[in-house]
Amino acid sequence: MNANLAERAAASSAWNPRVAGITVLVLVFLCGVAAGALAMNLGLHNRLHQPAFDTPAGRTLYFERLRKELDLTPAQAEQMQSILNDFWMYYRTVLSDSKNRIEQVLNPEQRKKFDRMLQGAQRQ
Repeated sequence: MNANLAERAAASSAWNPRVAGITVLVLVFLCGVAAGALAMNLGLHNRLHQPAFDTPAGRTLYFERLRKELDLTPAQAEQMQSILNDFWMYYRTVLSDSKNRIEQVLNPEQRKKFDRMLQGAQRQ
């Protein structure tokens, strides 16, 4: 009877491959969560996902990068800021005019689809 009890104890302590596989997957997932949280705390997310070029934050970031990397004097920085402001106004005007011209070509259903496409592109 003691031998039977010992066999049962040995059998119950054996690894179940299914449970071991699930445990490994859960541990890998938790390691990924921890690594992602660490990356967010270190600010890596912001460096990988810069603001869009034509947003106020993107414009400021771009200008500051130019100012620093080109070592602009205050007078140069002022001129550069003026030039970039003109460029961004031109850029927005071209985008707006192009959108209006495209919408004139499309029928109402196509315009709705086009607007959804633009909204999706802005989120990315």
